[in-house]
Amino acid sequence: MENNWLNLEGKTAIVTGGASGIGLHISNELKAQGVNVVVADLNVETGETDGKLNVQTDVTSVESIYNMVDYVVEKYKTIDILVNNAGINMPRLLVDIYSDENQYEVDEASFEKMISVNQKGMVFTTQAVVKNMIANKVAGTIVNISSESGMEGSVGQSLYSATKGATNSYTRSWGKELGKIGIRVVGVAPGINEKTGLTTPAYNQALAYTRNISEDQLDTGYEKSIPLGRVGKLDEIAYLVTFLASEKANYITGTTINISGGKSRG
Repeated sequence: MENNWLNLEGKTAIVTGGASGIGLHISNELKAQGVNVVVADLNVETGETDGKLNVQTDVTSVESIYNMVDYVVEKYKTIDILVNNAGINMPRLLVDIYSDENQYEVDEASFEKMISVNQKGMVFTTQAVVKNMIANKVAGTIVNISSESGMEGSVGQSLYSATKGATNSYTRSWGKELGKIGIRVVGVAPGINEKTGLTTPAYNQALAYTRNISEDQLDTGYEKSIPLGRVGKLDEIAYLVTFLASEKANYITGTTINISGGKSRG
């Protein structure tokens, strides 16, 4: 089998949140397939690094999003692929039933931050990119990174799960809206994956509190709930995203693919 069987060489892809975690693995795999990779991330300085173009971008700002897209178009003229990966997770309980401190209870600030990053950012980045695709008659692909929790729900993560459920709905609706002009929209919903080193002590503390367990208990028992008996690898997510972005997946649109080792409600 040829190494370039996906025929992605020379395409241009934007990966939001592409500087770390899942996004970094996606960026690296697309680059390995010969794609011009643009990392749109708040935590980078604009410029080229390791064969990728970094563009500092705040996805909660529509102005920042459109400036990023204009910058990419100036360099590459057209955009073929968008991976909406940027996201944030702040564990919160709807109502804190464990104490009166309410430190990890949903409040206006946590609500607005997760909605802004996980939904607003995806909506307006997609809008800006699709406008360029239409103007240049590009039959492009949008890949939205969702989560298993968006399908199943998750204790202590109702806001995060809701934004990922919204991601699945955007994928279905945009698939129907944009299919008639040749633009595909697909979703990828990862389950429990290997650690990236990005989870902070504050995140672990919050998640443990919302589940009324100790932080030491957070990592126990996952394999028992996954039919394949292990957590996922970030490269496995990147392989799926890269395939879906290619012409080999040309008849897939408006749907979200669960990549969770078989983990589900049943």
